[in-house]
Amino acid sequence: MLLPGDIAPDFELPVLTGGVKKQFHLTERRGKQNLVLAFYPVNWEPVSARQMVAYQVEREKFLQRQAEVVALSVDHIMNATAWEREIGPFDFLLCSDFWPHGEVSRRYGVLRSADPFAGSSERAIFVIDKAGKIAFSRVYLPDQFPAVEEVLDALSRS
Repeated sequence: MLLPGDIAPDFELPVLTGGVKKQFHLTERRGKQNLVLAFYPVNWEPVSARQMVAYQVEREKFLQRQAEVVALSVDHIMNATAWEREIGPFDFLLCSDFWPHGEVSRRYGVLRSADPFAGSSERAIFVIDKAGKIAFSRVYLPDQFPAVEEVLDALSRS
């Protein structure tokens, strides 16, 4: 897994933004804002739903810290579209790391290779500063809810 001080690997993935499918390219955000990469195992799972809703509720606090949340799962973008319609809408970004399957999760060191969650990503948070360096990283248990305050504190320090 990547650690604080590492350069965040670049990637380009399909993304939902305001319910519209676009492309997200990490390097286009460098120098403009901090990013919170929120890897989560799968859509349609209760902890993931709570996590995404919490990011929406606390969105203003992320924006005050010049940060954007970018949520990533290995599910297909169409699956994410249906899921967001059910539990959203979200004003932050939902990326699909579907093809090649889990490639971005693998590059960040959070693609699961064993147990019932094999092939999905770990529940993990990476805070990337404006320079493109990882300022904070942590992996959580699949059923563990990442505290929003912990992420906001990490942003305050970056």
